[in-house]
Amino acid sequence: MGKGGGCVPSKKKQPPVADNPPQPAPSTAAATATTPASAHSTNTTDENHAGTNSHVVAAADAAIEPPPAAKLKILIVFYSMYGHVEFLARRMKTGVDGVEGVEAMLYRVPETLASEVLEQMKAPPKDPSIPEITAAELVGADGILFGFPTRYGSMAAQMKSFFDSTGQLWNEQKLAGKPAGFFVSTGTQGGGQETTAWTAITQLAHHGMLFVPVGYTFGAGMFKMDSIRGGSPYGAGVFAGDGSRQPSETELALAEHQGKYMATIVKRLAHA
Repeated sequence: MGKGGGCVPSKKKQPPVADNPPQPAPSTAAATATTPASAHSTNTTDENHAGTNSHVVAAADAAIEPPPAAKLKILIVFYSMYGHVEFLARRMKTGVDGVEGVEAMLYRVPETLASEVLEQMKAPPKDPSIPEITAAELVGADGILFGFPTRYGSMAAQMKSFFDSTGQLWNEQKLAGKPAGFFVSTGTQGGGQETTAWTAITQLAHHGMLFVPVGYTFGAGMFKMDSIRGGSPYGAGVFAGDGSRQPSETELALAEHQGKYMATIVKRLAHA
């Protein structure tokens, strides 16, 4: 054949092509990912880390969770020689405690009569579980209910003596704006169920306190005429008679209602 003939094979031989070309070596990352032991170790670490995070988150949530709100406090401050006012006070506490977010605390005012005199008057001993109050403790109250028997149409001397001890609070206006109410005990139907509370309003006025009468919110119970019943729009009341008469259920129910009513007013003012 002449030069340039297309049938002459090239002198440069091409390398043979393998049927199965070699594969590149797997990288370290790929090898680690495909190793079962390594995969288990990694997953365990992740799970432990996630568990630690969940504990941290829970602890953080607990740390930022606000504490429960403190209950509003109503003091029921009373004087009771023969127990009639105390009966009303205890039932009044039931009414206050029945309102969510409000609680009542019972206190006595200090006695001014000597023990010998009380014995001659056949007054029963005081319940030691109810503490005596000091004037300074009134400052921490959100509302106050004062209970006392009548003496000639106005409050008993023991309660008046307690009010007289609040002079420093008046001087500093520590009680101004606090809501307060009254409940009373009298010996007879015309003995001062209204005037005993009415004349006590002067004590609140000088302190700038807010008088909260129960009004006729008790409903039909305020209009019953079929039995003797103490109480008035000024507050709950009981007829003691000669001291042997016990409070009727209607009188006690009015006291409980007044406690509940006062608690709702205090709660409303606190959230205003």
